[in-house]
Amino acid sequence: MRPKSISAFFPAYNDAGTIPTMIIRVLQTLPEVTDDYEVVVINDGSTDDTGRMLDELARLYSPRVRVIHHSRPSGYGGVLRAGFAAAQKDWIFYTDGDAQYDARELAGLTHALADGVDMVQGYKIKRHDPYHRIVIGLAYQYFVKLLFSLCIRDVDCDFRLMRRAIFDRVKLESTTGTITFEMVRKIQDAGYRIVEVPVHHWYRQYGQSQFFNFPRVARTLVALIGWWWRLVVRKEHMTDA
Repeated sequence: MRPKSISAFFPAYNDAGTIPTMIIRVLQTLPEVTDDYEVVVINDGSTDDTGRMLDELARLYSPRVRVIHHSRPSGYGGVLRAGFAAAQKDWIFYTDGDAQYDARELAGLTHALADGVDMVQGYKIKRHDPYHRIVIGLAYQYFVKLLFSLCIRDVDCDFRLMRRAIFDRVKLESTTGTITFEMVRKIQDAGYRIVEVPVHHWYRQYGQSQFFNFPRVARTLVALIGWWWRLVVRKEHMTDA
């Protein structure tokens, strides 16, 4: 199944060393998988040269590349929600701007599309990170999967292709990294079909992770309990629907 159109979206925060590569690689890949596409990047309050890099890329690749600047960080959930809202095509592909995933593997996601498939979810073949991040990441991943009864194997893999129409029904609220399991649980409960494909994961070459510090992990664990109560116990999203 060849998607009619795709919006490729990258959230970017202090990714000046990687975001140009991400944009160029996705621009090389998109014409191979669809006839109608755009690239949307949100600069979420970066303090390095990300904004200047993006403005130059938007000038060079206009009108295919659109850049939205936030004057201050809106949080990972906030920037994802803004990106989904800004996308104009039938399908939304997104991954982070730090180049730990290869945007060219979007082609593999499109190959998994078929009638009735609403979302293609990547999962890491092997995680390439410092040892402590691998341990924390695996513990978080399995804990969240168990707590929220998620059908996918790797909720921590932000490499996804989704029908934009999903978000006509699924309303997201998170402003932090909790948006990943909020999104998957709500999509799952809405009855959308999810398929999975393996993708490569690479060492971070530039910048620092915004999630893997202990205060932020601790805050996320506290937030987990609140979301578990809302999504699993009370099922508020299903009641509202």
